[in-house]
Amino acid sequence: MPDSPTVSAATGCSGNPGPEELRCVEIDLSRVGREVTEEDEAVFARINDTRLSPEQVDRIVNPSRTYPRQEYVLATHWHPEHVPLELLKKRIDNLYPGRADELIIPTQHNVFLEYDGYQGVEVDCYSSGFNRKVQLLLHFKGLDFERAEVLSSMLRHTHRYRASQLFEYVDALAEPAGEQRRQVAAGRTNSDEEMVEFVRIQAAKIKALLLLHEGDMPEDAYKNKLVRNFLDALRCRFGDRIINRAQVYAKAVKDLVKEAFSLSYFYRASEIIEEARSLGAGIVIPHPEQFWPILLADYDVDGIEVWNPQSQQYTEFLINVVNRRNRMGWHGKHPLLIFMGDDCHMGEKTRPPEEQDSEKAAREIGLQPAWHDFAIRKSLIINGVSRRKIIEEYRSRLGQP
Repeated sequence: MPDSPTVSAATGCSGNPGPEELRCVEIDLSRVGREVTEEDEAVFARINDTRLSPEQVDRIVNPSRTYPRQEYVLATHWHPEHVPLELLKKRIDNLYPGRADELIIPTQHNVFLEYDGYQGVEVDCYSSGFNRKVQLLLHFKGLDFERAEVLSSMLRHTHRYRASQLFEYVDALAEPAGEQRRQVAAGRTNSDEEMVEFVRIQAAKIKALLLLHEGDMPEDAYKNKLVRNFLDALRCRFGDRIINRAQVYAKAVKDLVKEAFSLSYFYRASEIIEEARSLGAGIVIPHPEQFWPILLADYDVDGIEVWNPQSQQYTEFLINVVNRRNRMGWHGKHPLLIFMGDDCHMGEKTRPPEEQDSEKAAREIGLQPAWHDFAIRKSLIINGVSRRKIIEEYRSRLGQP
């Protein structure tokens, strides 16, 4: 994409720049507007618009690839986001036309959703034993929401607190108090002063727009990826190289914010588990590879996710951990089950193709290639594990009062 009049690429940069060459992207800051424009307003409105165009609906309902030979669909870790479930049912029908059985439960972040009589949610919480944020997947069959008022209130509190991180992130990018984090992030990403200032200008616009539209924004729009989406929408103005560099730097700031985000306002994992169990929940630990100590906590859970697109490195090891625990009888009458999660975020598929995160956009509801990996499959067979058996066993547990 050619550079717009507001920027100019320095000469001498190679097509595949190395760490030092990345610094040679030049930005003429005198020609980057500081005030929110009508164009900025339009960008902000577009990235927060949850309505689907006919083209987007067609993209959702008709996947580019189907899997007619997959007989069993186990999907217990995925996020519909703003995509209506009736469209996703059509997508699943087209993805797996030859399926014989399924267990499909959506797990939106800190918000209950229902699919064919099952309810699910992915909850942010923390483990006080090692002072780390963790996540839990809660699954229900026929949940009585009147009885679940306490858990629902806990989720609403968690959702609001988790959404507050966006404002801390934007302040770290734009406000004087975020200067130290900006310096650290700039050092980590080899970003120069012009790039830091460019992102600061855009973040200040985002904050102004957030405050201006606070009363009419969808509740689910308050996520860190709003910054990423806003920057991506500026590619037509500033070019790919500028925005690619801006994204790398902004992500480094986001990581610093997440590292320092206070855990004291999250509920303890044990509190979430106790309340969920009282309502007959099934509970699964997702991507434990990202927070190993949770495996030592011996929580009252039904299973452990041994693979998902963000956690692929130690799948065989985790399978062996589950099976060793089961052989030792650590979990009473209910052995731990082995799960895999596709961690599909359907909102990614609604974005313009040129703005999509290709790795996230490739994820699919119920598609977990590790089930077919020869080395992993060998471990599963030895231990008598299959999707069919997990579906049958977990469904029976969820059906218990």
